[in-house]
Amino acid sequence: MKLSIVVPLFNEEDSLRDLTKAIDIAIAPRKHEYEIVFVDDGSTDHSPDICKELHGQYPQKIKMYRFSRNYGKSAALSLGIEKASGDTIITMDADLQDDPSAIPSMLEKLNEGYDVVSGWKKRRKDPITKTFPSLLYNGLTRLVSGVKIHDFNCGFKAYRAPVAKTLEIYGERHRYLPVLAHWDGYRVAEVVVPHHPRKYGKSKFGISRATGMFDLLTLLFLRKYMRKPLHFFGLLGLILFLAGSTVLGYFGIQWLITGEMHVRPLVLLSVGAIIMGIQFVSIGLIGEMITHSVPKHRYSVRESIE
Repeated sequence: MKLSIVVPLFNEEDSLRDLTKAIDIAIAPRKHEYEIVFVDDGSTDHSPDICKELHGQYPQKIKMYRFSRNYGKSAALSLGIEKASGDTIITMDADLQDDPSAIPSMLEKLNEGYDVVSGWKKRRKDPITKTFPSLLYNGLTRLVSGVKIHDFNCGFKAYRAPVAKTLEIYGERHRYLPVLAHWDGYRVAEVVVPHHPRKYGKSKFGISRATGMFDLLTLLFLRKYMRKPLHFFGLLGLILFLAGSTVLGYFGIQWLITGEMHVRPLVLLSVGAIIMGIQFVSIGLIGEMITHSVPKHRYSVRESIE
């Protein structure tokens, strides 16, 4: 078995050497061939230089891809998984809070027949400003998605490579990879992993943590209507159009019988409903055209070392 350790990073110059040593200590006793795929997400410190240094020390084990600017964690994961050559792909953060010593237990879980194994930071070493919102977020995600794991946002995960390479990762989807895998019919499990306080630097995630629910709503909508947006917008448009037409039809018949026609608020609302109905149908048609014509977004890679 060959392992690919995909590590997205942004300004983590102090932790990269220690992380590389820790990964080697965790994997070397198991005799697995492995590679570390660093994806630098537009760092402004010396992280790229340290990746090059590590590549010089371990030329067969270290790859590095450097974005021309900061695209976000999902973009870094997407590229890292695309470039990974292993049979099994491990994703983890570069800040040393994820402990590589948990990799063997994740591999054992995969060997039980699961396709994705997500880490669970059961004893999390973060302040309450992170842990409490995370508790609410994870509970709601479990309820809505049907995936019974505790820590969706944990970046420490193991995948069978064919599964990981089928996942479309962009925007803020990195939080929901177990959900996407589950919806695609793959088996998802969870193992408890050690979690350490941040040793160097500071967290790169700010207000974006609070927008997780919007991302979940987006996924739920896209899951049902991504390939058929007209079914959603067309239904709303049809309801509005029929409601407006029915009311206007009633007043039209009244006008033919009595010869009197008064402009009432209900008449104006009906006209507005008809116009909005036409607009919703038009949006649905435009969505259909976009769905079938827009290519996937590509990222600009400044340099790579393989």
